[in-house]
Amino acid sequence: QVQLVESGGGLVQAGGSLRLSCAASGRTFSSYAMGWFRQAPGKEREFVAAISWSGGTTYYADSVKGRFTISRDNAKNSVYLKMNSLKPEDTAVYYCAATPAFYGGSYYREGTYDYWGQGTQVTVSS
Repeated sequence: QVQLVESGGGLVQAGGSLRLSCAASGRTFSSYAMGWFRQAPGKEREFVAAISWSGGTTYYADSVKGRFTISRDNAKNSVYLKMNSLKPEDTAVYYCAATPAFYGGSYYREGTYDYWGQGTQVTVSS
């Protein structure tokens, strides 16, 4: 069982930066691959970024590649999402999620993940 709590959201101007954090409970955090998803008003939840259990492999949605960076600190049971050059279209509720493993490149699918946080709001003003 893993419980996830996101933090770090807020209001920022376009071009600004934010760093989201996701704190996980449980002693087995280091064995889980992690992902970040987001859901904008009126839209479906979409994949943003993912990271392997070791942190050695990362994946990004094309829309955030080069602007966002996912990282993790297994000693602190935490995963992070550094967001730079934010755009109004990045406005959404951001969720972190955990999965024992990615199979067949499934890191971008919601159904891959067993545990989800409650989300943190990110609002980017123009």
